[in-house]
Amino acid sequence: MNTPATATLAGLLALFCAAWLQTFLSASIPEGTATLWLIRQQGLYLSGILSMALMSLVMVLATRPRWLEAPLGGMDRIYRLHKWAGILAVVFAVLHWGFYEGSGLVRALIGRAGRLREAKGELTRLLHDPAEDLGEWGFYLLLAMIVITLWRRFPYHLWRHIHRVLPVIYLFLAFHSLVLTPARYWATPLGALFAIALLAGSWASVLSLTGRIGQRRRAHGEVIAVQHGDGVTEITCRLDERWQGHQPGQFAFLAFDRLEGHHPFTIASAGNDQRTVTFCIKALGNFTRRLPHTVYVGQAVSVEGPYGHFRLDRHDPTRRQIWIAGGVGVTPFLAWLEALQTRPEEVRTADLHYCTRDRAGDRFVARLEALCATLPNIRLHIHDKRQGKELRAEGLGLEANGARAAEIWFCGPTGLADALKRGLRNIRTLGGTPRFHQEAFEMR
Repeated sequence: MNTPATATLAGLLALFCAAWLQTFLSASIPEGTATLWLIRQQGLYLSGILSMALMSLVMVLATRPRWLEAPLGGMDRIYRLHKWAGILAVVFAVLHWGFYEGSGLVRALIGRAGRLREAKGELTRLLHDPAEDLGEWGFYLLLAMIVITLWRRFPYHLWRHIHRVLPVIYLFLAFHSLVLTPARYWATPLGALFAIALLAGSWASVLSLTGRIGQRRRAHGEVIAVQHGDGVTEITCRLDERWQGHQPGQFAFLAFDRLEGHHPFTIASAGNDQRTVTFCIKALGNFTRRLPHTVYVGQAVSVEGPYGHFRLDRHDPTRRQIWIAGGVGVTPFLAWLEALQTRPEEVRTADLHYCTRDRAGDRFVARLEALCATLPNIRLHIHDKRQGKELRAEGLGLEANGARAAEIWFCGPTGLADALKRGLRNIRTLGGTPRFHQEAFEMR
């Protein structure tokens, strides 16, 4: 995770832990309370609260809040935070379940003597069993979902449909938490924080279940051009007045029917015509492999966005520019180059490295060459894997020019990014570390 996302998770956990500690220290513990029973009880409460706080964050982030893009570094970072918050939520849910089941172990060790009992109102006693049952089933479903998410071989199109159950699971767990959280907590700062988290998560769940996520940022239109070739489908859409344009390098969620839902793709056009957008989509999964056979001119389309901070206007003018694209990761750079055609005199010197498996059969090579031909300050480097010309960090020329003065913009396979980062660490002593911007958008 990036630093803002890590800070967000750490801050959330620290805030709730501090509030729990204040509540615990201010409470009076009945005389004769056994230490083991106290540890089991407070562990049960704390793990449950932390799990639900993280689950609430997961649900809020799933609404694609654009106001968080700037502080967190883009929508791709928001989705990565969404993923890790979900993993941590399940970890604390497992701990919560362990503390709950641990009552038998404590009873076997010291018996029932010294066990704490929370006062329950009439309504709590009435709803206790249903809340407990829903919480248990919600936990099992949540555990199954995280296993499916982490199992990368599970088909993405099936995972997307299963993932839609998450708001229902959250509402089960929210009801469980509302009923079983000790009544005395709600009059404390911890209770106020927890109530805000549950309300925010429930609101986000309702938005998801009613199909209203991203509705205000959704434009409609039709497909006006389709091209196929080399495993890539190029789709150009004409949108209505609700589309307010985009910055070169941003992405949007594209949908052709409501059942399938929206899929994220980088916009490959510059945005000079604010009503027209182009997507270059590589056949990588079930949905994208079907596109050549299902998409046609005149087809209705829905586009939600734009999102993302992988933008041309975010370059640091004081740093040397190095742009690296791998495969279909070239799409944001195509948008950049297209945008620069109208103002070539403003183009700073940049090295654009494009990594391909086979130059001869790559449709993007000719387009890159044509766009760069009118931009003399953009130096194009083609790295053909078939010819043994793979890109390595040592080939970026940072040793001679100083890595600290460089800024790298990368979009492509994760494996290539990791290899370059390892190489960059090896040359750190030769001039510092360059800034590395990476489009890290992943749905799972």
